[in-house]
Amino acid sequence: MVDLSGKWVLITGASRGIGRLIANFLADQGCNLILHARTKEATKDLLNEVLAKGVSAFSVYAELSDLNEVEEMLQKIDRSGAQVDVVLNNAGLQIAYRTEYLTTPDEDYEKSFLINTIAPMKICYHFLPQMIERGFGRIVNTTSGIALEAEQAGYSASKAALNKVTIDLGYKVNGTDVIMSLADPGWCRTDLGGPNAPNAPESAIPGIVVGAFINDKKSGRIFGAQDFKGMTLQEAVAKAESYAAPY
Repeated sequence: MVDLSGKWVLITGASRGIGRLIANFLADQGCNLILHARTKEATKDLLNEVLAKGVSAFSVYAELSDLNEVEEMLQKIDRSGAQVDVVLNNAGLQIAYRTEYLTTPDEDYEKSFLINTIAPMKICYHFLPQMIERGFGRIVNTTSGIALEAEQAGYSASKAALNKVTIDLGYKVNGTDVIMSLADPGWCRTDLGGPNAPNAPESAIPGIVVGAFINDKKSGRIFGAQDFKGMTLQEAVAKAESYAAPY
């Protein structure tokens, strides 16, 4: 298991739900944090929480459907001087549940792909060259296990695309200490998952972040967070490293 204490971690969608749990968990591991949300005010309380744990942290904001805002956020991070070693692309949008799925509007795909595929990959492309140059990095992109539901076509298609490009890009760094993974939190009771989901958000920890701590130079794996429910981080990492890579 790799020690991430003192390393800078960018978490998108950090202000609430699983993102907020991730931020507090990583602060407990000694990670320095860059907390993303759509507005700066959204992370104000969280920022104070993690700073109280003795780590360094600051907030950034961007509407992920606006790629100009994403670029401005990335430039701000660069200007801060923080060396980003870990990226957790946690933010995502389930745009709608279309009972009349044969009339799914174009906008479902457009916005879903911007937020769930294009923005996270833009972030990956920004930080990955720096990681490769330094010889260390971890990227974990949050995906979804939703399948066979035409009612959520925009969301599921955008996550399938994220899976594909993450696995393919991971192939380019496989065998190095820059590791790209995917994580599926499972159906959790968050703003996205809704109140009827079977899993508490806390059940996604530590599985949702296990890809950041693995240390076996294997990229392209999908980790289902619920498979690690109730484990310590050390136990979760040992189990994750037993998973075969797709290459």
